[in-house]
Amino acid sequence: MREVLKITDLKDMLKKTNELYGDKVAYKLRYKNGGYKIITHKEVREEIDALGTALINMGLKGKRIAVIGENRYEWEMAYLSIVCGTGIVVPFDKSLPPNELFSVIERSEIEAIFFSEKYEDVFEKAKFLGIGKLKHLISMDLDNHKNGIYSQKELVENGKVLIKEGNREFIDSKINPEEMSIMLFTSGTTSQSKIVALSHKNICSNLMDISSVLYVNSDDIFLSVLPLHHVFECTVGFLFSLYSGAQTSFSDGLKHIAENLKEYHISFMACVPAIYEGIYKIIVKNLEKQGLLEKIKNDEEKYKNLPIAEKKEKFKVVHDMLGGNIKYLISGAANLDPEMEKNFRRLGLNMFQGYGLTETSPVVGIGSTENYKLGSIGKTVPSVQAKLVDCDKDGIGELVVKGPSIMLEYYNNKKATKEVLQDGWFYTGDLAKIDEDGFIFICGRKKNVIVLKNGKNIFPEEMENLVNKIEGVKESLIFGKHFSNDKNDIKVNVKIIFDREIVKNAYKVETNEEIQNVLRKKIKDLNQTMPKYKAIRGVIFSEEPLIKTSTNKIKRQANIDEIEKSKN
Repeated sequence: MREVLKITDLKDMLKKTNELYGDKVAYKLRYKNGGYKIITHKEVREEIDALGTALINMGLKGKRIAVIGENRYEWEMAYLSIVCGTGIVVPFDKSLPPNELFSVIERSEIEAIFFSEKYEDVFEKAKFLGIGKLKHLISMDLDNHKNGIYSQKELVENGKVLIKEGNREFIDSKINPEEMSIMLFTSGTTSQSKIVALSHKNICSNLMDISSVLYVNSDDIFLSVLPLHHVFECTVGFLFSLYSGAQTSFSDGLKHIAENLKEYHISFMACVPAIYEGIYKIIVKNLEKQGLLEKIKNDEEKYKNLPIAEKKEKFKVVHDMLGGNIKYLISGAANLDPEMEKNFRRLGLNMFQGYGLTETSPVVGIGSTENYKLGSIGKTVPSVQAKLVDCDKDGIGELVVKGPSIMLEYYNNKKATKEVLQDGWFYTGDLAKIDEDGFIFICGRKKNVIVLKNGKNIFPEEMENLVNKIEGVKESLIFGKHFSNDKNDIKVNVKIIFDREIVKNAYKVETNEEIQNVLRKKIKDLNQTMPKYKAIRGVIFSEEPLIKTSTNKIKRQANIDEIEKSKN
């Protein structure tokens, strides 16, 4: 484990890292009309102080303030100006429809909200209707105050004036690292979602843990891709960059990630498996275009036992496609197919799996250069302990964890808190194996496991990885279905989302019937490779994407409910 910068809270982090990295570039942002805006770490901290001062001057000291919008510099400044001395920050999911936004406004009891232009009408309506305690609207896009909406830019300028006049309320404010400072809604409909209460101590212990495992410094360049309201991106992509004195740029969207990696010479990205799968397809496509695919495949086999650093030289053509500067690609928030992990590492692209939950701030375990096994999420980070409970004969049990990054509670929900927090241990709801070296292998969600009549367990995530390898299959959902009046007689079924053009070209078929027949045949072939009890007995076909969260995680129950609904 590496020596890390000790911090007590995020305000302390900003102060200490300003002294270390003040003149270094913190953000490189592209102007709409071309060119780039460079912002140093010192300028970032000055802006946070100014905005925080203005917020306190508005009467928002100790209040709850929300932030919503696409990934952008203003979002990050708003977050830190709230949490580092003003009040409690409440990041909202930018994909929520208006009725659910009204619900989270009410449940979180926010009094102000920072938002991007597209949400202006929704929040004006919420304020007009008197929903919750909402009083102040702050636009990330307006240049000047208008119609009762504050301009974030103007507030920063006002704050600078107040500081010049001697106002030090925000600058001198004290942080209690043990109390709730961050409120996060878990994914799911707002009526079912829980509010995770996190403290500065939770987040800061996680930042120090990540830093001790991954060697990131002020020469690194981060690409921000996943939604910032999600704790994985917020901690690992945003706060960890500032903690490390690194530089951040923002992605232009999922279709542009590969070109953004190249444009900004990115060295660090934390993302989800689906995005890495897309990047790998782009790599293969470009190699095909250049007539290099066969050579690269042969070289992969030839150099497979070389260290990652040496592979980087051997596969320079691939690295150059992604900017030539990749140091770490971290995959989290969903199950990564080990084959995909192997594909990246064979090309000298240093990919590791990480694992965590909103309730754990989030990182529980992560792979590293020193500690790596294919298919594993690595070992726990230094301050987190892990063990398995209720293990079966195969050594698979529920993963439970303990440490300073574990949430305080589910806000206003003692019953739910009691269910998951017992004697300081957090029950993750994930099933896992831990090998003799301490490497953790996640098997799937406990509540997703399909238990068959013979007592065998089916892990849907594991089988979906196999189905998704069939050419033409975009994604799939494995679920259990009753095949008789016996409620214990469950058979494995799958919903396949296919790509019509790829299936047509790959299998030389045209009609719906031919497409379905060829994919059914592929499922039968797959069944031959598995034990009989795992065999897939029924197939549903669709071209409509599965219902997912904003981080591309499949909403399993929502999809199963939709399947049930379509039968009736």
